[in-house]
Amino acid sequence: MKLARILALACAALMAPAFAALDVGDHAPDFKTKASLGGNVFEFSLADALKKGPVVLYFYPAAFSTGCTIEAHEFAEAVDQYKALGATIIGVSHDDIDTLNRFSVSECRSKFAVAADEDQSIMKSYDAVLWLKPDYANRVSYVIAPDSSIVYEYTSLLPDKHVANTLEALREWEKNRPAVAPTASAGPTTVAGVSAASAGSVR
Repeated sequence: MKLARILALACAALMAPAFAALDVGDHAPDFKTKASLGGNVFEFSLADALKKGPVVLYFYPAAFSTGCTIEAHEFAEAVDQYKALGATIIGVSHDDIDTLNRFSVSECRSKFAVAADEDQSIMKSYDAVLWLKPDYANRVSYVIAPDSSIVYEYTSLLPDKHVANTLEALREWEKNRPAVAPTASAGPTTVAGVSAASAGSVR
C-alpha cells in the first residue's frame, strides 16, 4: 500500500505543471532557523555557513518518509566527499525540531544537520513548496556559492540523483571558479601564465 502511494505521488509529479524553482545565477535568500545535528539543537545561519565555503541546501517533504530516509542515508554516506570540496550540507523540511532531533540521529546518522521550517518561510522563499501538498516541501536541491549565488538546482521527487548531481555541480564549480588575486598586486594577476582579465566568468 505504501509503495502504491509513493508511485502514485511520483506519477502525479511527472504530470504536474512546471513550477518556478530559483534559477542558476539567482541570489540565495538568507535565513536563520533551528536545526539539529546528532540530536543537538543549534541555530543554523546560511550567511555564516557560506563564510566557510559552498552550501548544499536540500529540501525534502517529510522526515522518516520512505524517499526522504533514502535520501538522508545517501547524503550521510557522501559527507566526506562534500567535506573534501569544502561544502556544508543542510536539509530543510516542515518538520518540528523534536522530530528532526530523532531524524538527525537515526537517518542522517549524525553526519549533517537538518533544519526546521515549520512556517514554510524558507521553502517559500526558495520556491520549493510541493504543489500536490502545499504543507510540504518539494524535493529540491541547490548548490550555493560563497557569494550567495545559486550555481546549481535540481528538482525531482525521486531521491536517487540529488547526491550525485550536487557533488558533480560542486566539482564543476570548484574547477571553474576564478583564482583569488593577491591584494598587493599592482598589475593584472596571472595564473599559470594566463591573465585574470582573460579568464572566463563563472556563475
